[in-house]
Amino acid sequence: MQQGNDVTRVLVTGVRGKTGAPLAEQLVARGDVEVLGGSSDPSTVTAQGVRPTTFSWDDPAAWVAATDGIDAVYVVRPDRPDAPELIETLLASTAPEVRVVLLSEKDPDEIGPEAWALRAEKVVREGRHAWTIVRPSWFMQVLTDPRFYRDPVVEAGELPFPSNGMSLAWIDARDIAAVAEQALLDERYGGEVLELTGPEVVSLPRTAELLSEASGRPVVHRETTVDEALVGTEGFERELSALTFQRVHAGTFSVVTATVERVTGRPARTLQTFLADHRSDLL
Repeated sequence: MQQGNDVTRVLVTGVRGKTGAPLAEQLVARGDVEVLGGSSDPSTVTAQGVRPTTFSWDDPAAWVAATDGIDAVYVVRPDRPDAPELIETLLASTAPEVRVVLLSEKDPDEIGPEAWALRAEKVVREGRHAWTIVRPSWFMQVLTDPRFYRDPVVEAGELPFPSNGMSLAWIDARDIAAVAEQALLDERYGGEVLELTGPEVVSLPRTAELLSEASGRPVVHRETTVDEALVGTEGFERELSALTFQRVHAGTFSVVTATVERVTGRPARTLQTFLADHRSDLL
């Protein structure tokens, strides 16, 4: 990694995503990092201080140009069965001195089919680059994102979720980004697998209570079956979602770690703090 007054160049794949956007913002704010924002449509990359860069998992021909001259790369794992092969090809296009931070998820060995998520990690671990793997719990952002739970919360006043009575250690994507920032720039985290969670486990009924407080309207948790939660999905997406809910039922997301505080020097944000910061998204 470059030292002194030199600028460190970091490619952030998925720069408009839940972790990519705050990561890019945090890196730009440092003043000593040049951020290349990877997107399949660079014209949509409008964040101040971020250099739009063509990057798509469906266009390997552009990867050499995207990774040219970089010092580190944040790899947002594509949720598709060929992810291990894609990541392997990307890293083969990337100079060996480049540091790699992979966004994975909790307990990838439990994710099928054929443990593709674990194989994606293995490609990084066994490659020629210095690496760090980030394994976060469920993002708090799904509660305020219209693609996930925001609309049922706002329109129906309910949080439909097949929890089987288990709690979740929700984590703010901003905290994931803060850990990724350190891993990209600090060699101390090389070779580490960082398990990330929020500071506490929260039951789904309590999650609904906090959503109610933040939105100013009644919200209740409605326990559903996994099959109900999968309505409208099919193929690989359905299989992946089913396995994720099975892990919820098994308590995979009910374990709290202090990794965010260890790496960043401050505690992870609570769900209550997150919802207060995003109250406007629920109105």
